[in-house]
Amino acid sequence: MAERSRWLDALGQERRLAAHTLNAYERDTRQFLTFLTGHLGGPATIADIHALRPADFRAFLAARRKDGAGARSLGRNLAGLRSLLRYLEKKGLVNAAGAAAVRSPKQPKSLPKPLSDAQAMTVVSDEAQLHEEPWIAARDAAVLTLLYGCGLRISEALDLKPQDFSPGATSLRITGKGNKTRLVPLLSVVIEAVDHYRKICPYHLDADGPLFRGARGGKLQPGIIQHGMQKLRGAFGLPDTATPHALRHSFATHLLAGGGDLRTIQELLGHASLSTTQVYTGVDSSRLLEVYDRAHPRA
Repeated sequence: MAERSRWLDALGQERRLAAHTLNAYERDTRQFLTFLTGHLGGPATIADIHALRPADFRAFLAARRKDGAGARSLGRNLAGLRSLLRYLEKKGLVNAAGAAAVRSPKQPKSLPKPLSDAQAMTVVSDEAQLHEEPWIAARDAAVLTLLYGCGLRISEALDLKPQDFSPGATSLRITGKGNKTRLVPLLSVVIEAVDHYRKICPYHLDADGPLFRGARGGKLQPGIIQHGMQKLRGAFGLPDTATPHALRHSFATHLLAGGGDLRTIQELLGHASLSTTQVYTGVDSSRLLEVYDRAHPRA
């Protein structure tokens, strides 16, 4: 179909889509036209495409699913078809309503990718930090220790104030998403990391000012910690999934593996819904099977 070639050219030249995306759209629409040949009993014409109903598109997705395509592939198939049909509709050649009426396949939730125990312990250590300034290295270690030791979001860690660490404190009061407040226990290793940073920080830390400071004394920005983590990945051969947020995932996953229950982990993470926390159950299936074998009366 000549119009399909013109559509692909337009995507590449006007919208500057990446080559792999163009290749995927070309393949997806070619598969659809091949399907229509069998579905309609002959090569599809513009008039045939104009007459397609939602049931025809669902039949294509069902055929692709039968061939083993997953939800992500089906979603991309449908996105490519819709793009082609919108292009043809603007040319006055077809009606794109049929494809628009088809609901996209529900996409599976991506499981978090935590660091291993050893990897997490490495990146939060003071010795692992790569900055030459000792106080900045201590600062970065303290922030990362808070993410892994308390399960904080990076924004929550950087919003902390010195007054949050009063003498003898055993927990932190964290205000997270939706202004929801939670109490998080303070491990001694977290207290020690923060204390070490505070002792050698060159700036005066007002009780109600930001605890973590940038090199020039202003509030530390998330990008600095993210960039530091990127350098740690290179230095220690860690995967691209080893991000500051992965330390929060590691906190939850390692708690679950150690016997923590989901309700407690939900509270510690500040999740509004248990379903948000349940994504971690897919990470450590061996732990869940172990509990099942030990506790189920028919195991």
